[in-house]
Amino acid sequence: MAAPDPHRLPPTVVPQRYDLRLRPDLGAATFTGEVAIDVEVVEATGEVVLNAVELTVDEAWVVRDGARTDAEVALDEEAERATLTLPTPLPEGPATVHLRFAGILNDKLRGFYRSTFTDDDGSTRAIATTQFEATDARRAFPCWDEPERKATFAITLDVPDGLFAVSNAAEVAAEELDDGHRRVRFAETMAMSTYLVAFVVGPLEATDPVDVDGVPLRVVHRAGQSDLARFALESGAFALRHFTEYFGVPYPADKLDLVAVPDFAFGAMENLGCVTFRDAVLLVDPDRATQGELQRVADVIHHEIAHMWFGDLVTMRWWNGIWLNEAFATFMEMRCTDAFRPEWDRWTDFGVARTAAFDTDALASTRPIEFEVVSPADAEGMFDVLTYEKGAAVVRMLEQYLGEDRFREGIRLYIARHAHGNTETTDLWDAIEEATGEPVRRIMDSWIFQGGHPEVAATRTPGDEGTTLTLAQSRFRYASEAGATDGDERWSVPVLLRWSTGEAEEGDTAVSGARTEKVLLEGADATVDLGPGAGWVVVNSGGSGFFRVRYDDEGRRTLTSALDQLTPLERYGLVDDAAASLLAGTLGPDGVLAVLRACAEETDLSVWQRVTGALSALDRIVDDADRPALQGWVRALVAPALRRLGPDPAEGEPARTRARRATLFAALGTTGADDEVRAHARDLVARAAAGEPVDSDLGDAAVRVVAADGGPADFAAFRARAAEADTPQERLRHLGALADFPGAGELDTFLAACLTDEVRTQDAPFVLRRALANRHHAARAWAFVEDHWDAIVERFPSNSIARLLEGIRTVTDTELAARIEAFLDDHPVPQGAKPVAQHRERMRAGVALRARAAADLGRALAGTSA
Repeated sequence: MAAPDPHRLPPTVVPQRYDLRLRPDLGAATFTGEVAIDVEVVEATGEVVLNAVELTVDEAWVVRDGARTDAEVALDEEAERATLTLPTPLPEGPATVHLRFAGILNDKLRGFYRSTFTDDDGSTRAIATTQFEATDARRAFPCWDEPERKATFAITLDVPDGLFAVSNAAEVAAEELDDGHRRVRFAETMAMSTYLVAFVVGPLEATDPVDVDGVPLRVVHRAGQSDLARFALESGAFALRHFTEYFGVPYPADKLDLVAVPDFAFGAMENLGCVTFRDAVLLVDPDRATQGELQRVADVIHHEIAHMWFGDLVTMRWWNGIWLNEAFATFMEMRCTDAFRPEWDRWTDFGVARTAAFDTDALASTRPIEFEVVSPADAEGMFDVLTYEKGAAVVRMLEQYLGEDRFREGIRLYIARHAHGNTETTDLWDAIEEATGEPVRRIMDSWIFQGGHPEVAATRTPGDEGTTLTLAQSRFRYASEAGATDGDERWSVPVLLRWSTGEAEEGDTAVSGARTEKVLLEGADATVDLGPGAGWVVVNSGGSGFFRVRYDDEGRRTLTSALDQLTPLERYGLVDDAAASLLAGTLGPDGVLAVLRACAEETDLSVWQRVTGALSALDRIVDDADRPALQGWVRALVAPALRRLGPDPAEGEPARTRARRATLFAALGTTGADDEVRAHARDLVARAAAGEPVDSDLGDAAVRVVAADGGPADFAAFRARAAEADTPQERLRHLGALADFPGAGELDTFLAACLTDEVRTQDAPFVLRRALANRHHAARAWAFVEDHWDAIVERFPSNSIARLLEGIRTVTDTELAARIEAFLDDHPVPQGAKPVAQHRERMRAGVALRARAAADLGRALAGTSA
């Protein structure tokens, strides 16, 4: 008989309803509480086992049929369990478990924790707030802390007079107590998992509610920030209506509060009816934010509201299903944002995020999207680019292959069938398959349960009756010194083809003179008859497929000569595939430069972002002697595109056009080292500091340009701007730029500040990651991480350590890479073992690329011009 799983609770007792009361002491950073849990005993037992950690339990008893039985309590901190032992076994049937307990308001940004901020008077104020996903509700109250153990929650908070309190459901009663506290009682929730419970107490205030078809929507924030909540209310109201219509099911809670938290380890958390956020992804001034910053706020709000249905109403059975919650919410956020602001062209912009997923998935150390989750550490390690971006990409690929309307029919069937329940991944595929009649489970199992992705090689063969296209799939991998070999992996690849026929024919559904066809490539190869007169062929039509494409010489030539016939995301894919092929060793620097040069007349923001990203990557591997040549090449390519746009935005100019100007400006001033742009950037920064109006996107780019070439006075000015900023976006803009300065002294000052209260623990890991990518001082930044490792691990949220280490992916120096490898061998990161292994392999791929391609890049730069 197999031993019981130490991370799973016994199935003998099942919770039905929690009546929970908590009293936080913000000054002492502690809390007390009591809970009565209505349970169903499904098998007679002499003990009740539930989760608890970092709690003391003062008293426990069980009531059945009106009779009380006291229980002995044993706490196991390692197993994170509380065991209540009874003198006689509990028989089957209903009972109520009572516990009185106490705990700490920790500073680790998990469980029930304490967060502080400085108010306008300079006083330090504290709030008590929660973050329970994945397995931290057990730090706030004893509970069955597993997603399948759904129950309803009636929450009561005893809070000091003058403080605001909010939880999952609407406030239904409040009474003054004799000890200077107020008892606030909230309505009972629907049945939900413990990780979705939330409560926040502190010197906060809420906007007036906006009625969204009967649902009151508010933004909760610190005093003085109400003017930064307008956009969130607009975005949130849109999302509530959008998702209600899309899912065909009403919003499942009685209200929705969006709560800005000063210290928050994640971006946001989908607690039912009480969503918590980092302030920078909720509070924003649309008149002073960049297009990207504004889009980020909308995306995160839409993501979390999508979870109210997909995650909260229907919940994964166990943590292996985290990916589906997050991938689907990521997919839905983009669908909602695209409807909210069509001019942002959100699906094209998704190419940038998808590139990050490709970048990890091209490694031998990638993982399947879904894998076995055993421990809490395993669950914590799932919150990565493969869960979010790759997961969303394969969902989008499926939707585009099936058709949007048919796909939605399947989603509606899934939500209706499993509302208030728990599911496995295959339940979703089965619902979509039932709605569409397509082999959805077979297709998706090949993407979900094996890591990696294919490259589809496209070879044209002319014949007497026309051209035949052969598609062949093989696993795509980056080359490194490890020399990973291809396996026999196969995917069910939904390929959407489009090709030019020379003349338009009646009934064509694509552009004039083009044909489209769907091909489900399931074996090693397949052939498609293109017919006579075939010209260019796009293998990944629409750009929604999560696979690389390798064209033969003729195929690449015809495409690069017909870029105006391709969609922006298709053009993006050409650049992205070329850059990835360089890392895979199947395309040389001259081939990459040729593709980049073909984009000289490009007019899309996302394509230029990928072009400039590729140029920045080349700057990582170029020899110092050849860097001036690369800088000149960048200026020759990018400067004409910036001149065509003009130096300043025109009245009514689209947001993506303003963002494109900023992208070109930043590339010229950093990778291109353009003196004129650098001078203009200093002027823009000075004007903004003087309070003059400056375009937000261009101003953000100017900050980055000045930082890349800045000195001590610039550093001091940016540091002061970060400290005094009156919007979260301006604070992060200047704080992040401090990591880019080329001076050793400035970097040392910045690194030291990251371990002080000057830089919040929620932000420090991410700006340290940026410092590791500092091309001048990566070794110096890494030495700081080594020297202060214990303090970093102790001070920062545990889920952020692997994200900090992501900065090593940009390292291309052999000696530094060896030093990093040796240190990480001796200092494992339990909550991020797999992501850290991926960061290390990606670093090795960059080192290997520099070793084999730097000289070729120098020769290509010497022999070509943009």
